[in-house]
Amino acid sequence: MKKNFNSTLSIIALLGLGFLFLLPFFWMVSTSLKPLNETMKLPPQWLPSSPQWHNYPDAMKAMGPFWLYTRNSLVLAFLNVVGTVFSSALVAYGFSRLDWRGRDGVFFVLLATMMIPFPVVMVPIYGLFRALGWIGTFQPLWVPAFLAGAFNVFLLRQFFLTIPRDLSEAARIDGCSELRIFWQIILPLAKPALLTVALFQFMATWNDFLGPLIFLARENQYTLALGLQALQGTISGTPWHHLMAASTLVLLPVLVLFFLTQRTFIRGIATTGLK
Repeated sequence: MKKNFNSTLSIIALLGLGFLFLLPFFWMVSTSLKPLNETMKLPPQWLPSSPQWHNYPDAMKAMGPFWLYTRNSLVLAFLNVVGTVFSSALVAYGFSRLDWRGRDGVFFVLLATMMIPFPVVMVPIYGLFRALGWIGTFQPLWVPAFLAGAFNVFLLRQFFLTIPRDLSEAARIDGCSELRIFWQIILPLAKPALLTVALFQFMATWNDFLGPLIFLARENQYTLALGLQALQGTISGTPWHHLMAASTLVLLPVLVLFFLTQRTFIRGIATTGLK
C-alpha cells in the first residue's frame, strides 16, 4: 500500500514538474498565433482569440534571409557534430582503453577545464583567431570542435569503460592495431553514447549566440540565433508575435531530433552512469 502511494506521489510530482517545463513552450506557441495587440495584454491572454497562422510566414520575411540563416546553422551544426564525435571518441579511447604514464593526471587537468567559463577565455581566443586571420569567417565556430571537449570526452570515457577489455585483448591477439580496434570494435558498440554526444553538440551549436556574435561580421553569415536577435532589435519595437513564431520555428528541429532519438539518448546517458 505504501509502495503504491509513493509511486502515485512520484507520478504527480513528475506531472507537476512537466507542466512547469511545458508552460513557457505553451506560452511561446500561443503568442506566436496572436495578433500584436494581444501579446501585451494585462492580465495575460493565454489563448489567441483567433489564431493568426500567417504570423509564421510573416516572421520568416521579417527575419530577412531566413533560409540562408538556416543553411548557415545547419552547416555549422554538421561540422561541429562530426568534429566533436570523432575527436572526443578518439581522446576518450586513449583515456579509457590505453595504459600510459600520467594518464589519470592529464584526465584530471582535462576535467578541470570544464570549470572555466567561456567569457574568461573569450578575449585570448579572439586574439588567437584574429592572428590567424579567421575573424569574419566560419572557422572559429567549427575548427575547435575537432579538438575534443572535456565533457564529451568524459561522457564517452565512462561508456568505453563499460565495454569488456576481453574484446580488445582478443582483437590484439588476432593482430588488430589500436586504430582498427577503435574503429571496428569500440565505435560500433558505443553508438548510444556517440549519438548522445552528437545530440548535445547539435543543440549547443544550433542555439549558440555568443560565438557567432563575436566572430561573424557579415549579415550573409548570420545564424538563426543572430537572426532572432536582429528581429528583436528592430527600430519600430519588438514584434512579439513574429519573434515567438520565429522562435518556434527555430526550436522545432531540436524537438523533432530529440523525440526521434529519445530512446537511444536515454540509453546512452544511462549506460555512462551519469544522472
